[in-house]
Amino acid sequence: MDNNIINLDSVDKYNRLFGLETLHPLVSVVDLSEASEIPTHFTINYGVYALYLKETKCGDIRYGKQTYDYQEGTITSFAPGQVTEIEMAEGIKPKAYGILFHPDLIKGTSLGTEIKTYSFFSYKSNEALHISEDEKEIFMDCLAKIRLELGHSIDRLSKRLIARNIQLLLDYCMRFYERQFNTRKVANRDILEKFESLLDDYFDNRRTSMEGLPTVKYFADKVFLSPNYFGDLIKKETGKTAQEYIQNRMIDVAKEMIAGSDKTISQIAYELGFQYSQHFNRLFKRHAGYTPNEYRKLQMAE
Repeated sequence: MDNNIINLDSVDKYNRLFGLETLHPLVSVVDLSEASEIPTHFTINYGVYALYLKETKCGDIRYGKQTYDYQEGTITSFAPGQVTEIEMAEGIKPKAYGILFHPDLIKGTSLGTEIKTYSFFSYKSNEALHISEDEKEIFMDCLAKIRLELGHSIDRLSKRLIARNIQLLLDYCMRFYERQFNTRKVANRDILEKFESLLDDYFDNRRTSMEGLPTVKYFADKVFLSPNYFGDLIKKETGKTAQEYIQNRMIDVAKEMIAGSDKTISQIAYELGFQYSQHFNRLFKRHAGYTPNEYRKLQMAE
């Protein structure tokens, strides 16, 4: 198969790609070992949510210019808007299980309201979830319950039960990721130290006046992580969001500049990357409890 871009706007399109049966127009539990078609090289532009458990190494996945292995015993997930290039290993029957569901399935449900809290949908493939045998059993049990419901004749409770079972699966994945963050303490601390070093460098070299305030994405890119995974890691390690961490460092630098120079507040705001000093004043007061001018007067009175 040529490397065509497949706009995956329905679960049926995915099932037809692999020769699988569609039981419901908005959701599908897939077992790739049952696939009658095995495309070898293709690019998917996801219009649905997808979650897969890979049991064997069956190919590579590419985000941009980076390629990652499909590792054994890992869970990867994708959300609408993500584009991935996939190259399946020839001659190897894939052993992978998963679920795909269309955003329309969860509209009006509690899952629809909370779907954005499942930040792992925006993790990169190299940030995949590595699960234990017990966790694998839970994952497969959740899929089995959803598949059982898909075989049931549709009634007024079908949508709610399917959505709730999907949410249960996603909640378990959140728990598994919590465990993974905890078991990678050393690697996480290394990333936190690198983040702090990059943060110091950004402010110490006054790059804010040229490039503006740094973003979470800027630092995530520097440590080769997705913004969501990076943000979750920082929150897990420090109790603060990455954005709060950046703002706290900016406020510390601002206090030094206010107390240790004769520059106007507007000059300081500009040097810190703010287009308008009013925005700086509001942010400073929210963090420090005083306006920049009030803080300067307090420092001069001491």
